[in-house]
Amino acid sequence: MPETVSKLYRALVLDGRVSLAVLDTTAVVNEAIVRHALSPVAAAALGRTLTAAAYLAGWLKEEASTLSLSVDGGGAGGKIAVSADGALRVRGYIEHPDVRLPLRADGKLDVGGCVGSRGTFTVIRDDGEGIPFVGTSPLISGEIAEDVSNYFLTSEQRPTAVALGVQVAPTGECLGAGGVFLQPLPGAGEDAFGFAEKRIADYAQLSRLIAREGAGRILADFGVQDAEERCVRFACRCSRERAAAAVQALGAREARALLREQGGICVHCHDCNTDYTFDEDDLRKLFGENA
Repeated sequence: MPETVSKLYRALVLDGRVSLAVLDTTAVVNEAIVRHALSPVAAAALGRTLTAAAYLAGWLKEEASTLSLSVDGGGAGGKIAVSADGALRVRGYIEHPDVRLPLRADGKLDVGGCVGSRGTFTVIRDDGEGIPFVGTSPLISGEIAEDVSNYFLTSEQRPTAVALGVQVAPTGECLGAGGVFLQPLPGAGEDAFGFAEKRIADYAQLSRLIAREGAGRILADFGVQDAEERCVRFACRCSRERAAAAVQALGAREARALLREQGGICVHCHDCNTDYTFDEDDLRKLFGENA
């Protein structure tokens, strides 16, 4: 059975020459489905991207370090934007969460059509060292796994074999979601690259495997008995206090003009689909009675 809390497991395999990461992100994807009212294909596209971001965040040096990941491929689902931090708190959205597409000829969700492949995959990583790292690579297929692998090869010069999957039930619930990442370490040798490419092919049905047996089965496939284990959560940084600061930044005159025009002020967080509303009483508290 899938984990009730999303997890990231890491270990070294092939005599310590290859880094293995296995993620079960079923709970994170289900949280995203509820928050954004995602269609099945939107859930698959955003869920794969959230999983990739969680893996990337696992390499951040500090809990306060951050990264953002954007996918802009011109597909029917529009842009995808995801953020994460070193504490493995992830969040994000897809531009058109209600997108619906016919199934592919093989009966699978058309994630490539949802994402598109005429665009870029971009990562911005800030480890607090003053100048954030920005890496961009062209999209290969829009299926996300191939695009993540291409990003690692072209932007970070770290060949990485990637498998990602999200299985969505007819009810809209995510039954299984996760990823497998195999990254040969520097100096690992050509056989390590061959090992990674060969083994990743075993996980073409990754989401079904996670739904049935969980991440433990994958770790067992590699003979891993003592993996590093970390929790992954869908958690947003927004708050009413941050929203209030945004209203204050408008200034009293513009805020009151909006209030008269719209009957209230709404600050919307795209990452978690939360609205913060402010009325006349709220503006008095923010700007004073006579502002």
